[in-house]
Amino acid sequence: MEVILEILEANSLVTAFAVVGVTMYISYFLSDKLTKGRLHGSAIAIILGLVLAYIGGVYTGGENGLADLSMFSGIGMMGGAMLRDLAIVSTAFGASFSEFKKAGFAGILSLFVGVFISFFVGVLVALSFGYTDAASLTTIGGGATTYIVGPVAGTAVGASSEVITLSIAAGLVKSIIVMVGTPFVAKYIGLDNPRAAVVYGGLMGTTSGVAGGLAATDPKLVPYGAMTATFFTGLGCLLVPSILFLMISFVAG
Repeated sequence: MEVILEILEANSLVTAFAVVGVTMYISYFLSDKLTKGRLHGSAIAIILGLVLAYIGGVYTGGENGLADLSMFSGIGMMGGAMLRDLAIVSTAFGASFSEFKKAGFAGILSLFVGVFISFFVGVLVALSFGYTDAASLTTIGGGATTYIVGPVAGTAVGASSEVITLSIAAGLVKSIIVMVGTPFVAKYIGLDNPRAAVVYGGLMGTTSGVAGGLAATDPKLVPYGAMTATFFTGLGCLLVPSILFLMISFVAG
């Protein structure tokens, strides 16, 4: 056992990939067996990750969750800004602008409307919990768009790690609500055709939430909603730490 622990500690980044891989496998297994895909595996994985981070933080008394344990120190690097931003950039490079144009004006408009509405709802929630500084309001507002935009914006505007964590939690809650709620509201909002799915993906923005919700509604609609939802994250990463941060700074002072 000591030899195994030494190997895991010496190869901490490889260990981190292994831990994430096992977590993802368990999450998608639970999603399939317990929820029949209604709750997407990525949402379960995020919940498990937050639970493990909490347990690690309580056990070590540190500030970085499992990363404070030497065996899992690679998780700190894997979950850091470098690989996170690399994942965002690689996702953007995988998007085809020609495919995006097929969404038409309605798809483009839905993206901007979705980002602005999600952001300002997040800002109002942050205000209700007593946050008044521009950095915190922007970060939590960014998290309300997606749980990726929140950390990106928080890092850019200098928010605290606690606020960045809250932004991730806000994005996770939104993702779960979209996943679970989409099948129930689909028939009331006419979500039964590709064009509606494109607009819906732009308004909601959370790729995992939209994909999971549409999969439970009609699997044929998933590519259309996921297409605009993917661009939502990129647009949020551009607007939140720049234009929207300046707007909040002007109002908050």
